[in-house]
Amino acid sequence: METNIARGPLKGVKVLELAGIGPGPFCGMMLADMGADILRVDRLHGSDLGLPVDAKFDVMSRGRRSIALDLKQAEAIEIVLDLVAKADVLIEGFRPGVTERLGLGPDACLARNPRLIYGRITGWGQHGPLAHAAGHDINYIAVSGALHAVGRKGEAPLAPLNLVGDFGGGGMYLAFGIACALHEAHSSGKGQVIDAAMTDGAASLMAMFYGRLSSGHWTDQRGTNEVDTGSPWYEVYETADNQHVAIGSIESRFFKELISKLGLEQSNLPDQYDRNGWPQLRAILSATFKLKTRDQWCRELEGTDVCFAPVLSLTEAPEHPHNKARAAFIDVDGVIQPAPAPRFSRTPGAVIRGVPESGQAGAQALADWGFSAAEIENMRTRGARMLD
Repeated sequence: METNIARGPLKGVKVLELAGIGPGPFCGMMLADMGADILRVDRLHGSDLGLPVDAKFDVMSRGRRSIALDLKQAEAIEIVLDLVAKADVLIEGFRPGVTERLGLGPDACLARNPRLIYGRITGWGQHGPLAHAAGHDINYIAVSGALHAVGRKGEAPLAPLNLVGDFGGGGMYLAFGIACALHEAHSSGKGQVIDAAMTDGAASLMAMFYGRLSSGHWTDQRGTNEVDTGSPWYEVYETADNQHVAIGSIESRFFKELISKLGLEQSNLPDQYDRNGWPQLRAILSATFKLKTRDQWCRELEGTDVCFAPVLSLTEAPEHPHNKARAAFIDVDGVIQPAPAPRFSRTPGAVIRGVPESGQAGAQALADWGFSAAEIENMRTRGARMLD
């Protein structure tokens, strides 16, 4: 897939991405979806990044072009610095100190381009006792309090995929930081360094719960609160066909609508906010939802003020009528994947190209960034791989 029609609110922003895994590529996908022109620096001699065999399945890498370099070579570092001189943003996700040792740290890059936004994404941040330790999403959300809060009462914490650390608390916060820094640079004319830590981002995502904990309206025991499976009216229930539905009837008017739609008599039930009655109410709701299939409940409850939705699998979700109406999923090179989000009225984002192979379209990207044919050829002779 290649349209050559860049669009979106970030059109014209040039981003240099040092290839990595997890939150860095997710941030790059967000920026590319919004029109940024991203050139990824891939490794020249293979990778240990755990990418799929076929590049097109690495959805988070869509929208880029690529140049491959051996960053252990001095000439490759000089090429990257030449790219830095023309870039608006750089993204890197190495452990603290790695880019400095390569000669590509913030000081070196900002010396070459004082307007550069230097975006760093790590798990623990650039400083602190754990800054240089290895880790993954589950570790970062563990020390942020987020992991402890997810799960059922009396059971171990349950990892919410790697949504909270890598993507929500990591890549998305880096993308937000880059957007903020680009805005500030318009008035100051100066770049800056962004230290995006997944521990910080995951903690930030927990802001509401820390506030409620301090107020006494949240207990520090998972599975006992209103929206952590503690209450029976914010819960997942099994249906007659062994599928599931999700209920979020928090407000009293929505709860009353739920009870009415289920054909239950409110006078025979515990009060909605009577915690002592929650086990009884949960048992009644559980037995009721088991009486019909998921599709039957959809016909009766979907679109009402019950706050209802079927629990769809990854293969089912793209076919749901609401998702189809909003074109929430798209086909890129035969791979079904989420569409760019959020939506813009004048400058909508788009996926203008698929996932690049290492070095793919690199020469054209360099030409678009203002390098001459002679300069591009010189980079080839100095070890850059481009597949144009």
